[in-house]
Amino acid sequence: MEIDRVLRPGGYWVLSGPLINWRTNYQAWQRPIKELEEEQRKIEEIAKLLCWEKKHEKGETAIWQKRINYDYCQEQDTQPTMCESTDAEDVWYKKMEACVTPYPETTGPDKVVGGTWKSFPERLNAVPFRISSGSIKGIGVEAYQEDNRSWRKHVNSYKRINKILDSGRYRNIMDMNAGLGSFAAAIESPKLWVMNVMPTIAEKDTLGVIYERGLIGIYHDWCEAFSTYPRTYDLIHANGVFTLYKDKCNAEDILLEMDRILRPEGAVIIRDQADVLVKVRKIVGGMRWNTKIIDHEDGPLVTEKILFAVKRYWVTENVTSSP
Repeated sequence: MEIDRVLRPGGYWVLSGPLINWRTNYQAWQRPIKELEEEQRKIEEIAKLLCWEKKHEKGETAIWQKRINYDYCQEQDTQPTMCESTDAEDVWYKKMEACVTPYPETTGPDKVVGGTWKSFPERLNAVPFRISSGSIKGIGVEAYQEDNRSWRKHVNSYKRINKILDSGRYRNIMDMNAGLGSFAAAIESPKLWVMNVMPTIAEKDTLGVIYERGLIGIYHDWCEAFSTYPRTYDLIHANGVFTLYKDKCNAEDILLEMDRILRPEGAVIIRDQADVLVKVRKIVGGMRWNTKIIDHEDGPLVTEKILFAVKRYWVTENVTSSP
């Protein structure tokens, strides 16, 4: 049911390995055939209840497809329990419910919920269904398109300052406050990928928009550690993060977490108010980051500024000592 919630209408679920490959591995597993058959039967039963269509099964792989709308499912003998929550995306720190998330309404039995999906990269800048349908209050089509234009301008400015931004030097990039994903869309290149992070305290939850654009993303609270290996990211982008968390946790803690996941010689771009960046610059000086603050693209009178930083290797100075 949770897979059904996060899977878009018309999307696919692929199950490979256990349990589908039991016919070739039951002897090695030393388990009774009837027991394994019953386990697969339960999976098939739930998939049918969810109204998924089984498209393929061969060897160690089975594929189901979620219906394009709920009209196909109305005549089923058994109907699942539908969720009553008004916000299917309000799931952070919430208990999972044993119910099925309703499909959005369509205008006809053959219509795909949200319309036919465009291929990537055209999908990257097309207006997402969540925007065109008015699902996110306060963000309409015009605001979405303006956000795209603004971030294209911002990214062009970044490239003038950091001339290796699009060279392939930065492969793994993180956007700590991704919004509509427009930074990732503007910087999109086969040379890199962007992890779009949606802060759990953000005013609007736009993670669904990010996925509809064909991008990858995740929820996170920046007062907590981010679940990743140290020295994973080549570049970190932080737009308004320190203003957003000013009453939630210390800037030092967020910066130390950024330092942990940033590789040596990796870069950081922080957009925020001038007074905030002055405080941030003082902290990262103690972390041995090289920093530079520049004016907003629209001139020095804009209170928002941009801090560019590079994490240095920590090396000791050469010291001559007697053997």
